Amino acid sequence: MKRAVCLLSGGMDSAVTIAIVKKEGYEIYALTFEYEQIHNKEVGCAIRLARDFSVKEHKIFYLDLGRIVKSALTGDDEIPMDRDVEEIKKQKRIPKTYVPARNTIFLSLSLAYAETVDADAIFIGAHAVDYSGYPDCRPEYFKKFQGVANLATKRAVEGKRIEIRTPLINCDKAEIVKKGFELGVDFGHTWSCYKGDKLPCGRCDSCVLRLNGFREAGYNDPLEYEK
Repeated sequence: MKRAVCLLSGGMDSAVTIAIVKKEGYEIYALTFEYEQIHNKEVGCAIRLARDFSVKEHKIFYLDLGRIVKSALTGDDEIPMDRDVEEIKKQKRIPKTYVPARNTIFLSLSLAYAETVDADAIFIGAHAVDYSGYPDCRPEYFKKFQGVANLATKRAVEGKRIEIRTPLINCDKAEIVKKGFELGVDFGHTWSCYKGDKLPCGRCDSCVLRLNGFREAGYNDPLEYEK
């Protein structure tokens, strides 16, 4: 059976991605990062999703990124709040929630894991349609990282390339929601909020984009919100 490493954050994008990986018939090795993010409730959701999709193995890797990077997601700045969808999409500056080099760090560790378990592919739920504020979510970034994987792994040298897969890269949130329901994703087992604790706030950028995605897709978000 072909094998895949799937980055599983616990968010809706990673949930839909792992559902796609399951449908494609891969044996799944899920990898979740707890990097001192303020919204680490998503890690618990990742554990539930790993169970939902009966993964072969689920690793949780701990990184104290807050010691070396500055980001609103590691508690060094205020989380943007109360912006509407158009304001979020039209922003020209990189958002405060950008974590420096996060995807490069995650993909590098995923590449090591993929070589260890002899995986054929690495799947990540990045997408660049709703808003392109994160430089490491662009299609050209993943093409470049594919080049790194081709050059820097024993598996690739031996003629067995590890493919970097981004199945949602050209999807907007509404399309992701629709795909999720088609594939049987329980969105009640996901977490997107940057600010809430017991309930998602409904006010941060991540909540606003999520709620708009469900609305445009014609579905109700199963999560209960503070607002």
